[in-house]
Amino acid sequence: MLKRYILLLTGIFFLHVPSGFPQESGSKKLTEVILLHTNDMHAKIDNMAKLAYLADSLRKLHPNVFLVAAGDNFTGNPVVDMVPDKGYPMIDLMNRCRFDASALGNHEFDMGQDFLHKRFLQASFPFICCNLDASASKLGPVKAYLVLGTKSGDSIALLGLIQLDDNGLPSSIPTHMTSISFVKGWTKAKEYTWLKKHYGNLIALSHLGVEDDARLADSIPQFDLIIGGHSHTLLEKPRMENGVMIVQAGSGLKYVGKTTLHVSHGKIVDRSDEVIPFDLLKKENEGVRAIIDQYNNNKELEKVVGIAETQIEGKDELGSLMTDAITSQIKVDFAFQNKGGIRINSIPEGNITLRDVYKLDPFNNQVVLYSMKAEEIKSLICYGYQHEKDIDLQVSGMTYKITLDGQQHCSKVEMFDKSGHPLDPAKEYGVAMNGYMASTYKFNHADPGTTTVFTTSDVLIQYLRAVKKVNYKGIKRAVVVN
Repeated sequence: MLKRYILLLTGIFFLHVPSGFPQESGSKKLTEVILLHTNDMHAKIDNMAKLAYLADSLRKLHPNVFLVAAGDNFTGNPVVDMVPDKGYPMIDLMNRCRFDASALGNHEFDMGQDFLHKRFLQASFPFICCNLDASASKLGPVKAYLVLGTKSGDSIALLGLIQLDDNGLPSSIPTHMTSISFVKGWTKAKEYTWLKKHYGNLIALSHLGVEDDARLADSIPQFDLIIGGHSHTLLEKPRMENGVMIVQAGSGLKYVGKTTLHVSHGKIVDRSDEVIPFDLLKKENEGVRAIIDQYNNNKELEKVVGIAETQIEGKDELGSLMTDAITSQIKVDFAFQNKGGIRINSIPEGNITLRDVYKLDPFNNQVVLYSMKAEEIKSLICYGYQHEKDIDLQVSGMTYKITLDGQQHCSKVEMFDKSGHPLDPAKEYGVAMNGYMASTYKFNHADPGTTTVFTTSDVLIQYLRAVKKVNYKGIKRAVVVN
């Protein structure tokens, strides 16, 4: 395998000898189709110049090369997410790489419908998704599928799918999905099996996650291939489920997948996939590299807002920093942060910049306030644990201990205030959390909650500027015992 990647590095590209034109194989004429696929790029743009070079080089050797994304192109890099025209740098670079299609991922909605609609109009490729109806929203109608035409006349049918949480919405800010209705992917996809009959093949461009991709394959064996995303899974070898090939290429544009199909009269008669690490590719498209450098040269993001006296590492330390900012600046008793909203692994010792803050917390989530009793807070903590099967919620203003029963369920929660005293069951406490948790987590609360005008990232910036220096070495406020 390494030898083949070395060939890529030198620009030879003899990964597959066939030219891609129709070839004789016994009595059948075969067309070779190459699908380069990414997923969950999350605005990580630094390898886009390598992707552009690789795609262009393959296009010179093969007439049927297509570049597709399985969703979550945005959210994760402030040079894309925190600019006045949110998301545009990513669309600009995807256009320059000549993407042919993208699924809609849940994080496409993070920037709101106005910005997403602008990105739709600017993209030289379509976003596709079959299990939503956006016709009454600002986005307008979204195509369910796309048919790619080959030079030989064969067609490749791509069907887009997006994941849904228990609340029936993708994992994003619910207010950003007003007037859009959603249906479970494997339910809606059954309505499009006619594509297989009509074109001879059916490929899912899926943002369901690898386990739900397997469920999709079990439900609809008409799929030949599922190009997946959402779960950030690196499938170095394709997963086979019910005769369907499932592929996925990690996240953060560290890898690109390369699926090779051989097609005869529309039917896929052979398929293979490999993942190519960008670390092994040295050549770049120089024009795309220049554009990336321009976007990265954002002086505003280098402004220092605080100092880390030691490295802040892991969910416990980072989550404690985020929640302390809320209790300090909003003046509540307790604040909670879900671990899924902690998007980096560490902040190095030294200056903390705006870039660091926005990498840590890229979502523009507003702070939501509740008045809650101890039993209600316990229900929140237990929901988080059951959702993640691990400690989910980092906290400020208290510590807590979860005890599990024989089925590994959250059966008991002990909570202690800053003085080490158990919470008063009769008292109403001021509790804060981000808007995503408030909208999607299922917990008991008589108070419907009040949404503030403050975002969690803005509060963190205010906090760092106020305290100047922070040290979270060894902080751990939540534990689980059996």
